[in-house]
Amino acid sequence: MRIAELAARTGVSRHTLRYYEKEGLLGEVVRAGNNYRDYPEQAVQRVTMMRQLKALGFSLKEIREVMDALRAGSIDCAQGAALMAQKRAAVERRIHDLRDVSRLLQQEQLRLERSAAAHHSGARS
Repeated sequence: MRIAELAARTGVSRHTLRYYEKEGLLGEVVRAGNNYRDYPEQAVQRVTMMRQLKALGFSLKEIREVMDALRAGSIDCAQGAALMAQKRAAVERRIHDLRDVSRLLQQEQLRLERSAAAHHSGARS
C-alpha cells in the first residue's frame, strides 16, 4: 500500500510515517520500480501499536525496543511487564500531580469569585 493509504488507515501523518521508516521502526519498506514506498499490510498494525505506545508515554527508544523485540520474536514477558509497571507508575504520579494542580486552581478560582462578588456588591453601595 502507498503512504497515503497507510496514513489514512492509521491517522498518522505522512511526515511521521517517513520519520518512523527513517528510524527503522517500520522494518523493511520495499520501494517499487517508480521509487514509491510500498508498505505491507502489517504496517497498519505496527503503526497503530506505535501510536498507542506513544500515547501511553513510551519514549521513541522504548517503542523501538518493543518493535525490535516483536519483529525478532524475542519479547521477554517479565521485562515487558516491568516496563508496563514503570509506565503505569508514571501515569499514576501524573494523575496525582494533576489533581494537586486542579485543587490549587479551584482554590484560586473561588478566591477570585469571592473577590469579584465583594467588589460587585461594593460598587452598588
